[in-house]
Amino acid sequence: MKHPAPSVSEATPTQLRVPQLYELVAERLKQSIQDGSYPPGSRLPAERDLATTLGVGRATVREAMGELVNQGVVQTKPNSGSFVRDTALEVMRSLKTTAAQADTSPLSTLAARLAIEPLIAQFAAAVGGRDSDIEGLLDHMENTSDLTEPAQRRAWNEADRQFHHRIALMTGNPVMVGIAQVVAAAVDEPLWRQLRDHGIHDAARARLYVYEHRLIYEAIATGNQEAAGFYVRQHLERVQKDMLTA
Repeated sequence: MKHPAPSVSEATPTQLRVPQLYELVAERLKQSIQDGSYPPGSRLPAERDLATTLGVGRATVREAMGELVNQGVVQTKPNSGSFVRDTALEVMRSLKTTAAQADTSPLSTLAARLAIEPLIAQFAAAVGGRDSDIEGLLDHMENTSDLTEPAQRRAWNEADRQFHHRIALMTGNPVMVGIAQVVAAAVDEPLWRQLRDHGIHDAARARLYVYEHRLIYEAIATGNQEAAGFYVRQHLERVQKDMLTA
């Protein structure tokens, strides 16, 4: 059965700023620098090798490298290749602090999620299959009894974050995982946390959100791409409405 596509009624064109693919690749490379895969001073793999590893075109890798050079994270040496600057970690910390101070608005973040997350769910459904970790997360969220208690609320929020991360992992696509990580970072910003913790997680809403999460998961597990995208949009539009009325 075909589902009507819900409208993004609250999102304005200026709010809907979806990251470019090269920006997501640049973020993915910065994560690899941060976790030590490419430590300061090391030579980065050749452009064609990065393109193969990340599942993108060489032109996208080239743009991402240009972004990292402009940010001062990477330097390019003629006839030698691209290298992680010795000061890369300090530069990235500074960039992260600046981004945190800007603090993307929750509605802007939701608008981007509405554009991105249905696509991730559809990619995951194309792979299909069950995931015991996701099932455990959903059970944990369902059994959390008191969201007014800070520790339980933090645990519920972490399970929610992991749910969306596991869906991205189910795609088997490293760029999709990178996109999900960018979204997760935005959802963890102070304005979002404040709004979320002041009313969005009452018990009735939490139960409804878990029910919607189960619909999303079942659609993915059974390989129903259309339903997976629909249920993600439906869930995020409900979250958007709840945030506006919290």
